[in-house]
Amino acid sequence: MIRPPAGRLSRRRLIKRAKMVRVFPRIRAALLASACVLSLAGCATGVQPEIQRLPERVELNSVPFFRGEIYQSGPGALASMLSQQGVVITPGLLDKPLHLPGAEAQLQQNMQKLAREYGMLVYPLDDNLPALLTEVAAGYPVMLRFTEGSSFWSQPRYAVLAGYNRHKQTVLLRAGQNRRMLMSFSSFESAWKSAGSWAVLIQAPDQLPAKVDRQRWLRAADELAQTGQERAAAKAVKAIGN
Repeated sequence: MIRPPAGRLSRRRLIKRAKMVRVFPRIRAALLASACVLSLAGCATGVQPEIQRLPERVELNSVPFFRGEIYQSGPGALASMLSQQGVVITPGLLDKPLHLPGAEAQLQQNMQKLAREYGMLVYPLDDNLPALLTEVAAGYPVMLRFTEGSSFWSQPRYAVLAGYNRHKQTVLLRAGQNRRMLMSFSSFESAWKSAGSWAVLIQAPDQLPAKVDRQRWLRAADELAQTGQERAAAKAVKAIGN
């Protein structure tokens, strides 16, 4: 058996090794690209289908913001919602009709009652994130309650949901001292559910939500009438039709 000269053999080995060195980066790049695609697909599938159908990013810049920590930020959140509907108001003007200080335990009920006294319809939303983001995507801010803090210290706080980013999976809240509080979808849902999953729209009586349940709207109209706002309640009934 005739063996090739040692010099020629070493040259072949060098050429073969060089080819392998060139191939390995390509394989590595392909694997990294595949991993990125799978990662993005995982992120996409992590978002509920109802949210995937919404615009990618919404921020309601016109929603007023009133800075303040007192009374769980309730008067500030309500003032934002009323101002959005054209009511000239500040949180300080709401303290007395909300019976603050002293009626903090009834704050949620009193805020809804006071909104109706201003002629607004208070429409409760379903207790899931797509329901909230659907209204924000339609241009309607959402008033809600969430738990802020950690496992060692936490307290309920009222806020206004004024935006979201579907790609980054974050929501934007007007809350307390923060005009643009960002929270991940998962953190927000956990904080919101721990405070009771309460969320409402405060609408003009002829302003239907993006997704409206007829019976729920009529119940809200009836509650509006019970506060002495019969004319506004009639507008709400007319808006939903037969």
